[in-house]
Amino acid sequence: MKKFNVTGTCIPEEHYMVDISNKIREIEKMVDEGAYFTINKPRQYGKTTTMFLLTKVLDERYIVIDTSFEGVGDDIFKTEEAFCKNIFALFASSVRFTDKHLYRLFKKYIDITENFTDFSYNITDIIESLDKEVILLIDEVDKSSANRVFMQFLGVLRNKYLAMKRKRDLSFKSVILGGVHDIKNIKVKMRDNSDSSFNSPWNIAADFTVKMSFSAAEIETMLLEYERVTGIKMDTGLLAEEISKFTNGYPYLVSRLCKNIDEYLDKDWTIKGIERAVKMTLVDKNTLFDDVIKNLENNEDIKSVVNKMLIEGREINYNYFAYEKGIMYGLLTEKNGKLAVHNKIFEEMIYNYLLEKKKIRDMYTEFVGIDKSQFINKDGLDMEKCLMKFQEVMYQEYRKEDEKFYETNGRLIFLAYLKPILNGRGFSFVEAETRNNKRMDVVITFGNKKYIVELKIWNGKKYEDKGLIQLSEYLEIQGLDTGYMVVFNFNRNKEYQAEWKQVGDKEIFEVIV
Repeated sequence: MKKFNVTGTCIPEEHYMVDISNKIREIEKMVDEGAYFTINKPRQYGKTTTMFLLTKVLDERYIVIDTSFEGVGDDIFKTEEAFCKNIFALFASSVRFTDKHLYRLFKKYIDITENFTDFSYNITDIIESLDKEVILLIDEVDKSSANRVFMQFLGVLRNKYLAMKRKRDLSFKSVILGGVHDIKNIKVKMRDNSDSSFNSPWNIAADFTVKMSFSAAEIETMLLEYERVTGIKMDTGLLAEEISKFTNGYPYLVSRLCKNIDEYLDKDWTIKGIERAVKMTLVDKNTLFDDVIKNLENNEDIKSVVNKMLIEGREINYNYFAYEKGIMYGLLTEKNGKLAVHNKIFEEMIYNYLLEKKKIRDMYTEFVGIDKSQFINKDGLDMEKCLMKFQEVMYQEYRKEDEKFYETNGRLIFLAYLKPILNGRGFSFVEAETRNNKRMDVVITFGNKKYIVELKIWNGKKYEDKGLIQLSEYLEIQGLDTGYMVVFNFNRNKEYQAEWKQVGDKEIFEVIV
C-alpha cells in the first residue's frame, strides 16, 4: 500500500508523489544542452528525489554516474591523491549493480590515479572508450563546501569543459551538483588572500531557474492519485489550495500535512482536517524545524530581519543579495516584491519559538491562569470579552515593564495571550499579506467560526480611520460582517477605550491598549 513519504527519496511505486514531470523535462533540456549547474535548494526540498527521477529519465539516452558525498568520511578530502582515488571508487560504486563493464573500468583506474593530472587524462580515456555521452551527478556537495581539494576538482572539471568546447578534450557532457549552498557560497568560504586561484572554480555553471516548490495544481496531482488508489472522495482542488496556503509548496511540509491526515487524523480530508494537520506539524520534532531555528540563531542578520517582520510588523523590500543566506536556507522568500518568511508553518513555528523567550514566557504563564471559560460560549469565542480582558491585563502589566519592551513585543504578547485560550480547540495565524509597519491581522478559527483581529500601532486618528476601512475591506474578502481591532497606543496619557464602530456594513470592535 502506498504511503506519503517524509523521509529519504520518494519512490513512485511506493509513495504518493506530486507529478514533477514538467520540472524533470526542464532539467533534462539543460542536460541535453550540455549545461553544468548546481541544484541548490534548502534541506528537505526534494533535491534527492528530483535527481533520482532525473537519472531514470537520462539513463535511457546517456551513461549516468549518479553518486553522493552523503556518508563519505573526511579522509577523501585530506589530500589530492586520496580524493582522486576515492572519487573513482565512488564512481564505481554508483554503477556496480547497473553496469558491470563500467564498474570494472572505474575500479581499474583507482590504483593508477595519483593526482588531478592523472584524473583528467583518465576521464578522457574512459569517455573516449564509451559509446554514449556521460552525465555526472553528485549530491550532497555541502560536505565538501569548505575544502580546497574539492575546489581543485571543480577547477579540473571547468578546464576540461572549456577545452571540450574548443574540441581539444573529452569530458562529461553535463555535470550536476546538488546541495544547499551554491558554488558562489562555497567560493566565499574558500576565499583566501594567500591563494586567489580558487576564486571562481565554477564560473561555467548555468543558472538553475527551475522552480522546485509545488504549485497548488501540482499538489492536486498527488491528491488525485491518492483519491484514485484509496477511493476516498475529496475536493482535491480546494484542499490543494489550502495546503499550498500553509506550506507555500515546501515539499516536505506538503507531504507532512498529507501524511498526518492519512495516518493520524482519521483521513479527515477537509479544511478543518488540514488545520488539524498544521497544528500537529507545529508540535512535531523534526530535523527541518531544528535547521530553521539553528539558522535563525546562528545568523544575526537573518534573526534581525525576521524579528523586524514578525515582531515589529515591518515591511522589507525583497533583495536577494541582502538576504541571501535566509533565502538559501529556505527561511525567507519573495512575495509581491516584499521579503517574507517562506511559509505560514515556518512563521507560526518561529512565533511559537519566540513566545518561549523569557519575558514573554513569564507573561504567558500569567495568561494561563486566566479563567478561559468566560470567553467560550456555545457559538464559539466571545471575542469582545476576550479583548476586554486583554486590555485589563495590559493595563495592569504595562507599569511593570519599560515602554520600549511593549512597543517591540506588543503583538507577540497578544499571540501569547491567545495561546492558552485556544489551547487545542482553536487555531490562529498571522495573515502576512496584510502586514505592514502599521497593521497586522490575526486570523482565528474556533469551532466553525472565524474571527479577524487587526493589531495596529497608534499613529494618529487619520491612520486609525484608514485601518478601520482596510479591516472592513478584508472582512468583505473573508465573507465576515464583524471584525476586531486592537490598537497599541504608547502615549503616556492615553485612555483605555473600547467601543463598537460601524464601518459601512461592517461592525468592528476596537480596543485601545
